[in-house]
Amino acid sequence: MGRKKVTITIYGAEQICASCVGAPGSKDTYEWLQAAIARKYNADVVEYEYIDINKPPEAGKHKQFAKRVLEEDMFFPIVFVNDEMVAEGIPRLKTIYQALDQHGVKLLA
Repeated sequence: MGRKKVTITIYGAEQICASCVGAPGSKDTYEWLQAAIARKYNADVVEYEYIDINKPPEAGKHKQFAKRVLEEDMFFPIVFVNDEMVAEGIPRLKTIYQALDQHGVKLLA
């Protein structure tokens, strides 16, 4: 039972951010990341959540961060591994993989 879950949170929106023309949409990135991580890692300890910055959950940290993204004109999608921001705008797999390694997520054998 001792294995800790790692949560990957993607903040995004239906429309592509103004500075991210040509980039994949947030939902596409969300699905792409799940597939990429599942090919390399033991994905049963990884959980995913997608937060629409225009319709965040009413309570807690997601609503506060979604508001910050909009107020500060941050690039999205934004990817967190647990509580650490690892990507803003177009995510790089290498950076996300490094964060998973730091959290002890095992590679597939």
